[in-house]
Amino acid sequence: MLSSDPFSPRPSSGGGLSAYGWDTKLERSFTSHRAAGLIPARIIGVDRGSCDVITETGLLRAGTSLVGTSDPVSAPCTGDWAALRSGHEPELTALLPRRSVIVRSSASRSSHGQALAANIDTAALVVSIEVPLNLGRIERLLALAWESGALPVIVLTKADQSADPSTATAELTQLAPGVEIITTSAANGDGLELLTAALTGTVVLLGPSGAGKSTLGNALLGTQVLVTGAVRAQDGKGRHTTVRRQMVPLPNGGVLIDTPGLRGIGLFDADDGLQQVFAEIEQLAQECRFSDCGHDSEPGCAVQAAIAAGEVGERRLDSYRKLQRENAWATSRSDARLRAQREDHRKAITRSLRETYSFRDQQRQS
Repeated sequence: MLSSDPFSPRPSSGGGLSAYGWDTKLERSFTSHRAAGLIPARIIGVDRGSCDVITETGLLRAGTSLVGTSDPVSAPCTGDWAALRSGHEPELTALLPRRSVIVRSSASRSSHGQALAANIDTAALVVSIEVPLNLGRIERLLALAWESGALPVIVLTKADQSADPSTATAELTQLAPGVEIITTSAANGDGLELLTAALTGTVVLLGPSGAGKSTLGNALLGTQVLVTGAVRAQDGKGRHTTVRRQMVPLPNGGVLIDTPGLRGIGLFDADDGLQQVFAEIEQLAQECRFSDCGHDSEPGCAVQAAIAAGEVGERRLDSYRKLQRENAWATSRSDARLRAQREDHRKAITRSLRETYSFRDQQRQS
């Protein structure tokens, strides 16, 4: 039986797990788990050591110790599909392979990444136009989305609070060619019908606190399910009213994942995402005279020529360089951690062998 909690899932017309994205492909991949007496479940919220999951029969609380890992990227997260051992104390026994996952650099600035949501079809990047656009932050969000394998959609919120929404739309059209940009107002309903049509499958809302993610989510859900809060008038920043990622079915099909506001949007192993976001610079770089061109003062630099001609902005190149450096740093930290782990493993094996040989020598001498 489903919980009466307002955050608990409400089955849509599809019923059962199909309302949460379960399909014949997932069913085929689950054959061996069913043969072992396990049942499929989708994680809708995670706490330390346990999680809320939706199953064919309803909502359950399950342990995660059997699928726990020291790597936050591989740890269970909202959106994961899992094999569940039911009973008195339900426990996840395995996670199904992810088709997409949104990963950012850990907020602790460690060498780990952090999975924000898994098996996402559409990443809705929520941007308030009540305040000036933060283009660098939007580029970061786009890189995360493209790297994940999900389709990004930029959602401009609070259009009723902006004197000229079209200016923001035009600026973002240049920043993100090919990405759908939808201007909305949850207050008067503008753009919501168009947005509903654009958001398909499993949808995650990404953006900073105060951007209007939860308000937008409630508008899409048609009810006040997600907690909202006020923002500061001077900078448009809000408090973290959403404290964990949570999944709720959408009335017209698909599911919605609301996330806490992202204070830090660090990149983690996002080479492909950066190439997609800065495609025009990547393409121009191929025309530079030197393959290792730094796009500074080298002769025959196609990027600098485009800047001089007004085809590419200097800010755009600066942002590209900054995010490349950040991504390279995070990748090098991750590589260093993996090397250290391999070295620790090698040393442990060496110690074990030495102890074994020492024991054998003692046995022979005795």
